[in-house]
Order: sequence, then structure tokens, then C-alpha cells
Amino acid sequence: MQRSGGLPTPKRLVYSHIAEQGAVSKAELLARYAMTSSTMTRLLEEMMEEKLILASGLGPSSGGRRPILYETNPEFGYFFGLEISRFSSSLGFFDVRMNPMSFTRWRMDEAMTPERVVEHVAANMKAILNDHKIEPAQVVGVGIGAVGPLDRESGVIVKPRYFPSPGWVDVPICRMIEERTGFRAELENGANAALMGEQWAMRHARPRHMLYVHAGVGLRSAMMSNGEIIHGSLDMEGAIGQMIIQTDGPRLSDDGNFGALEAFVSVQALERLAQSRAKISGAGWADKLRIAPDKIGYELLLQELRQNNADVEELFRQAASYLGIGLANMINMLHPETVVLGGALINSHDRFYETAIGVARKNVYYYPEYEPAFTKGELREDAVATGAALMVWKRMPI
Repeated sequence: MQRSGGLPTPKRLVYSHIAEQGAVSKAELLARYAMTSSTMTRLLEEMMEEKLILASGLGPSSGGRRPILYETNPEFGYFFGLEISRFSSSLGFFDVRMNPMSFTRWRMDEAMTPERVVEHVAANMKAILNDHKIEPAQVVGVGIGAVGPLDRESGVIVKPRYFPSPGWVDVPICRMIEERTGFRAELENGANAALMGEQWAMRHARPRHMLYVHAGVGLRSAMMSNGEIIHGSLDMEGAIGQMIIQTDGPRLSDDGNFGALEAFVSVQALERLAQSRAKISGAGWADKLRIAPDKIGYELLLQELRQNNADVEELFRQAASYLGIGLANMINMLHPETVVLGGALINSHDRFYETAIGVARKNVYYYPEYEPAFTKGELREDAVATGAALMVWKRMPI
């Protein structure tokens, strides 16, 4: 796997700006970058010769001749973005403008071992390329956004929890994909990939400081400062779940903190609380459905939530309130401009989302002088695969 480092070259800076804006004139580029007119002309001519960019027409006149507009060449290269998650995974295919050309999604059941996932992905890649009549040599690479913890540099999924299939321990996923497909692969945790994808989708609003929180089977988060993803010395995607919000409170797993956020806000936490309440005091709705307490699962809770079951609504309301406290803690520490929320719990019901952000707003220290924008994002379930492909796009050799 190749890694890029150092500062971006002038060509990369100009190319990235053209890609982000869609169509740009030479005058706009000169106003942004400290280059002489002749240097910029040579750079644009070089990029056109390399088929990186195209002349796309003429822009509006400001008094003289109408300027030539430049845009990226959509056929310069193609990218796959692969999401590997617990409930479902997905594969996206993108041109160099990050336009999605194909998306496929599948459930991660007991049969989806790492080997089976790689075979499934390889077969879908081959079918996608055949459908679009694109040669494998035109594919720049594969970005993988996966549930952590990860060893990103080695391309290894280390030991994720709650996968339905066995075998997801110390999986060299990048090597496996590269050997099976011949495409270069790079790995990033899913939360970071989702945040990269969402920032790209919102790029015209120019968000620079962003927080992403995924609430579902587990809790995952990512942070962006000044347009760059923050990486710690360890893969920290799941660290938000271990934020202690109640001293000596319950814990979700033997290796988790007591009173951690995940013990109050996760699919497992909701299931355990519902089962516990049914055992202690009974749950009339469960009795009517002839469901044993131990069999109360998330799908059943969702069903009852949609039917306005007051007991289940209270479970979700409490979880949303706890999430709001966790969000406020992170917002008070990081001060993002935009907070993007995703995951099964966020999408369970509009009231869950509204309750969570309502509690967060009330506990933001500088509110109302400072208030981040809250959103469910533009890409939502496609964010991870899009961000994973974008990671490879950003490191494309130019």
C-alpha cells in the first residue's frame, strides 16, 4: 500500500480546487494562488496534456473576452469505496469527480466471513466494470471504511465487536482485497470515512470544524479540525462509547467502563434494558405478543416504537437524552461548526434525533452565542463508502 506525505504540490492544490468548485477560470485560480500568469498557464496546459482537466466552455465576461473554464476529466480514473460494518456493508463506484456510478449493499449475516466478503466484493467489482465497459487498469484504487479498532498503516481490522460471523479478528483486509482484485487498497475507520464523505457533500458551505457521531450497534465518532481528520496515536473511533456519564453506573461489556455512554445509548443497551424491565415488572405488550423477555430484540422495539408503545417510547427517549449529554460533552471540548449524526438509533424515529440535539443544545456552554449546526448529513448510509473512495482520490498521484 502506498502512502502519501508532505505538503501538496501546486498541481494538486489547483486540481483539488477545480474538482471542488466544478468549473473554474484561470483568473479565479490566480486570485487564489500566488503564481504568475505564465506559471499558471503552463500548469493548466500540462494538466490538459495529461488529461487531468478539460476546457469546458466559456465563463461570463467581466468586460473583455469571456474566460475559458476548466473542469476535471471524469474519465481520468475510477475509485471503489467499500464499507464494512456489522449490520450491512456496501460497495460504491465513483468517477474522478466523485459522482457515484454504482452502489450495492448487502446484509452482514453469519455467512459473511472475511473470505466470503472479499469474494463477494471482487465479484461485484468485476460486474460493475463490465457494466460500465471500464478496464481494470483505469481503477486507481479501493478505499475501505471499516468498524474498528484498526491498524490503519498495516491495513488490518484488529478486533471489532458484534460481527454476526466469526473470523473478524486480525484480518489483513487490504492485503486480501489487493491479492484478490489487483487494486491498491487503503484502510480508514468508518466514522472518519463517513465524516470525509459528508464534508465533501457539504463542501460548498465550506465546513472546516466538524464532529461526526454514529449511534447504533456501537457508538463511533470522528472529528475534523481545519478541514483535516484528527488521528490519534490509536484508532479512536469507538472511544466516545467509553465516555463516563454516570459514576458507578452499569457497563455494557466486561472490558468497558462502568457508567459509560454505550451502556445507555446503543442497540445492545436498549435490548438489555427492555429485557430487564420485562423480567422485573413484566411488560404487557410483550406478553400480548407472547414474547419471552430474553427474546425482546431491537427489531421488535422498533416495531413497538412505530406503534406508539409508551413504554418503548420512554426507553428511546432516555437513550436520546443520554446521547445529548454525550454530544454536549464533546461539543464543549471541541467546538465544531457542524455536528453530523448517523446510525440506526438516530434514524429510528425523528423524536430520537430531536431529543438528542435538544438536550445537547441546552448543555452547550456558550449557547446561544455559540451553537453548532446539527444535521443527519447529505449522504447518510452512503457516507462511509463515499468517504473511503474519496480518501484514495485525495492520495491519487498527480
